[in-house]
Amino acid sequence: MPDDELSDLLSNYAQAIGPESDDVIDEMGEQARRESFPYVGPAVGGWLAMLARFSDAERVFEFGSGFGYSAYWFARELPESGEVVLTEIDADELDQARDYLARGGLADRASFEHGDAIEIVDEYDGAFDVVLIDCQKERYAEAFEAVRDKVAPGGVVAADNAVTGGTIDAADLLAHFEGDQTDLNAMSRGIADYVETVRADPDFETTLLPLGEGVAVSQREW
Repeated sequence: MPDDELSDLLSNYAQAIGPESDDVIDEMGEQARRESFPYVGPAVGGWLAMLARFSDAERVFEFGSGFGYSAYWFARELPESGEVVLTEIDADELDQARDYLARGGLADRASFEHGDAIEIVDEYDGAFDVVLIDCQKERYAEAFEAVRDKVAPGGVVAADNAVTGGTIDAADLLAHFEGDQTDLNAMSRGIADYVETVRADPDFETTLLPLGEGVAVSQREW
């Protein structure tokens, strides 16, 4: 079976066994597909929800939220007193996120921040139980450095597009990490820099979730 077919099969399989979506999530997915808007998809969304559940998350911070797809998955897992902080540079997308979470009865668990996520995170005290990095790939390492001291012990940092998306070249990334002197394009270099930064941090252990466009998952030691 070709690699792309296997990837689709695994994503569909993961989606089929849950967690279950709802009508709002399905509508958000339809919008993303209709507009060719990059989003994590239901297989990865379900995993993000499980990461929040595994870490008994009460607070989540997102670097880049779009119209709220991943935040919606997170918010469903938070207690009523919990908080997911959405950040988005596009005001229209943030308004859509506000509307979607309100329709799902989850807006009271969300804070909506318009602007540069790396500047916004400085305005928040920790600790965050889960962090999602899904902003400009060239700034992933910068985002991690901005939030790493605010990640709770046992907390998780998840970075989307660790394998592909945009101009990211998975083959070049693999060659790079196997030690070849490969020239990386800007987006691939951003992912490589991020992975090297988080792997070099002795407080974090990193692995790869090979669903969607790949998610690098790093847990802070207890």
